[in-house]
Amino acid sequence: MWRIAYKMLTGDRLKYFGLIAGIAFASLLVAQQASILIGFSHQTGAFIRDTAQADLWLMDSQVRFSQDAVPMRDTVAQLARGVEGVRWAEPLFQGFTRGKMPDGTRFSLVLVGLNDSTLMGGPPQMVSGTLADLRRDRAVFIDAGTSAKKLMMKQGGGRALQVGDRFSINDNEVVIAGSYEGRRSFFWEPVVYTTYSRVLTLVPPERNLLSFVLIKLEPGANVQEVRRQLELRTGKTTLTNEEFIQRTADYILTETGILINFGMAVALGFLIGTLVAGQTFYNFTLDNLRHYGALKAMGVTNLRLAGMVLFQALLVAALGYGIGVGLGAATGKYMESTGLAFSMPWQIPVLTALAILLASLLAALLSLMQVFKLEPAVVFKG
Repeated sequence: MWRIAYKMLTGDRLKYFGLIAGIAFASLLVAQQASILIGFSHQTGAFIRDTAQADLWLMDSQVRFSQDAVPMRDTVAQLARGVEGVRWAEPLFQGFTRGKMPDGTRFSLVLVGLNDSTLMGGPPQMVSGTLADLRRDRAVFIDAGTSAKKLMMKQGGGRALQVGDRFSINDNEVVIAGSYEGRRSFFWEPVVYTTYSRVLTLVPPERNLLSFVLIKLEPGANVQEVRRQLELRTGKTTLTNEEFIQRTADYILTETGILINFGMAVALGFLIGTLVAGQTFYNFTLDNLRHYGALKAMGVTNLRLAGMVLFQALLVAALGYGIGVGLGAATGKYMESTGLAFSMPWQIPVLTALAILLASLLAALLSLMQVFKLEPAVVFKG
């Protein structure tokens, strides 16, 4: 019977390949859009992952995501150092500001200020120079990796800023003393590092400038107890790296509409797969009613016919799924090399397989309705 079902399925090559193409397109759309969504969510936590030397982040309770720094008093860092179980507590400034390149090109940037003495929270991987170079006069570090294109001068051949170049931040001249390679970030603005004391001369004066306090715990310290003491002593909120990453991703995905847009794309892929497979299967069944009638006249039960239709549905689903997810992974890798967010963990192919399986089964059920209502006598009609 399976052989007969296979021959019936492949008898009309146009409909056969049309079924596979429809399911492949649905698989591609579901897997690719879901992977881009996951990629964007990972990129939202790039700065936190790059600054992962600490165990806890101490911040104002109103902070919603990693770039949403709410200024605190500098004394918060000193209060944190007095909590039992804290190995060190380092101040960190982070804020948006304006820069101007040597050719007059203006750009926005994220300025990060590190503790002058320890430089904790610095870039994870230096490309040129060492972290100690940040202590040189007017020194800053720029991203030589994914953000290099964001630091291109518009004049003079469009050259990117390099180590040794000078530019200004709020009309204060700085010198590029080194470069680093950071993770690809969801946020467009390039990240520029300098020391905390230099930040005070580069940004407009404010009463409070402290954005975060990086907390490192003593080995064996009770994390929850230290967090409780820190929050009680400072009146601020503490988050682990993973909690801060999750808070950032949740805010960006929900408040920017990205989750809704990509969710609609994934749902559209599932709907397209269901409609294309359903319509093609329905037409395929109508075209083969005489064959099903002949099988019924020969004594084949509805249960056996249902097994044949399900076999046909699962076969094209497997082929279409394999082609679609394979194309999705290949195009995703290419898009990732161009800078687009893309991440395909194992859960996405599994969920895509379940979605395509459900769509194919629904299509098969629509076809079976015609098969079950079929009278064997139809085969004798002229």
